[in-house]
Amino acid sequence: MKRCSTVVLRCAVVFAGVAMLAICGVIAWIAFFENKPSPYHIEYICLIGTYAAAIPYFIALYQAMKLLGYIDANCAFSKLSVKSLTIIKRCAIAVFIITTVGGLPFFYTLVHLDDDTPGFMLIGTVISGSSFIIAVFTSLLKRLFQDAIDVKSENDLTI
Repeated sequence: MKRCSTVVLRCAVVFAGVAMLAICGVIAWIAFFENKPSPYHIEYICLIGTYAAAIPYFIALYQAMKLLGYIDANCAFSKLSVKSLTIIKRCAIAVFIITTVGGLPFFYTLVHLDDDTPGFMLIGTVISGSSFIIAVFTSLLKRLFQDAIDVKSENDLTI
């Protein structure tokens, strides 16, 4: 019964991983099997950026699965959970930096090639902003978990 409480979250993490794998696969397919050349070799730039962002993304997903395992084992408020949250926060910051520094200028370059200016910029901003929100949220959770661990250790020392 305890394990059922995190099944939905585990499914969401698996779905997020499969979605990212699909995105990486589609971009690789376009980059290597597209016959018509494009200016600035946009496919390869997109491939490099996506794969660079996918590495910390998958590390964060792995840590999220470990965190759900800790929750199932009733070890949610432990140093291992805080460590997982720290790694998730760092990965989210890495994805934010990669998508902001590399992604937004890339989307700005695409603006000049297509007429959908707000659409491309909105996509880049949403990707970058969502990873920033995840970083802030995990930082807050880490602090709350650390405070709970401190209170728990104080209570263990009290008679």
